[in-house]
Amino acid sequence: MDLVWPVAAWAVWVAALAAAFKVSSRERPPKAPPARDAPQPVVELLRDMRAQEVFHAALFELAGRGWATVEGDRLALAIPRREPLLPYERWVLERVTARMKGAADAPVVALMPDSDGLEREFMPLVRQSAIDLGLARRRWPTMIVPVLLAAALVVPWYATITRSGVSWAGGIATMVSFVAGISLLMGGRGFLPTARGREIAGPEAAPLNPEQEWIFTGSGWHGVEIEPAEAAWPGHKRQEVTGHVVKRWVHVESGGEHGSRRDYYIALHDGSSDKATAFRVEQGVYKDVLPGDAVRLVVKPRSGTVVRVLAHERHW
Repeated sequence: MDLVWPVAAWAVWVAALAAAFKVSSRERPPKAPPARDAPQPVVELLRDMRAQEVFHAALFELAGRGWATVEGDRLALAIPRREPLLPYERWVLERVTARMKGAADAPVVALMPDSDGLEREFMPLVRQSAIDLGLARRRWPTMIVPVLLAAALVVPWYATITRSGVSWAGGIATMVSFVAGISLLMGGRGFLPTARGREIAGPEAAPLNPEQEWIFTGSGWHGVEIEPAEAAWPGHKRQEVTGHVVKRWVHVESGGEHGSRRDYYIALHDGSSDKATAFRVEQGVYKDVLPGDAVRLVVKPRSGTVVRVLAHERHW
């Protein structure tokens, strides 16, 4: 089985793909000066946070501007204001109003739309706002490039099939062509933060506004008391704990000349205690879990640090 021509065809296609991505990644001069600041939902988007986190940021930003009031874990809509809204903000208010069904107030956790709606309708609106602010741009000016790259997969695929026939090489070529082609087309024109967008997003998550804390009370926690892990589980040995994440926060400690230090925390509730327990986590875990998620962790009680995530069941 002579695969010289198929290998050469695949090499040319990969080189064309790499060249296209390299050219498209170059910074382009902005059509207008980028915004100096950005709404918090746009910032969370640029930080690559989950859609639920972006929705929550939008909801609480609207509350901070008087469109709603939040007390504990309950939200009530206020009298509509004479203030122009961004498209994603109108989407949020429409969905919240529909979910409240005329009630005076409702738990914040009950107002979260389903993941499919957030990804298909809400997130594109926030991305467009980021683009309008000059904080992001499309990777491809039009769909011509991804369509051509996807269509060009026919050449290496055909070269492989004609040389190898029905074999492992033909099967791999078919699978790779299908996955790569679908990924290019589903990715559309792409989305890339600009230099200003990356600057605003920063390398790390910002501390949460105390007035915009996202808490989860569905596990029975009353939203008040949190104790450190050292008090809840005294001892030196690693332990396994299970519960619902009911709160997250970032603690910033000034480091003088060395800059500030950020520690990331989650509060875990076991479903029966009056208090939740605080644990320090890595930034990656902080970004991945949301209030309401059920987790099983290995922790060091003495330091209150999460060593490993054994299981993670998303609530949203």
